[in-house]
Amino acid sequence: MGVDQIRAIRMGEGDVVEPEWPEGDASPTWSEKEYRSFADATGTLFGGTWEGAPGSLRMDPYPYDEVCVMLTGRVALVDVDGGRREFGAGEAFFVPRGFRGTWETLEPSQKIFVGMQPGTEPA
Repeated sequence: MGVDQIRAIRMGEGDVVEPEWPEGDASPTWSEKEYRSFADATGTLFGGTWEGAPGSLRMDPYPYDEVCVMLTGRVALVDVDGGRREFGAGEAFFVPRGFRGTWETLEPSQKIFVGMQPGTEPA
């Protein structure tokens, strides 16, 4: 494998993905877009950039493990018991698969992310 397999991760570049969530889980103002820069052969491991507008999304449960690095803006994760963590530009965090709660985008935000679906190990 050579350098031609290395992928740059830049805002707005990659395969556009607009995740679909169950009806009623997203607030009327929820808006997001992913730009997937890479994925392994099975689609288990993937990543790229994300941008979102202010709004909230109920995650019950969060569908995969994810590492996030905030580039701009501010988000909060609120668990079902009311615990709350906020993250802003320059901060990184990990959300485990199975987290139960709400993702709140508090202001227009951008992040770099790496996700890992449940199932097999990445190829």
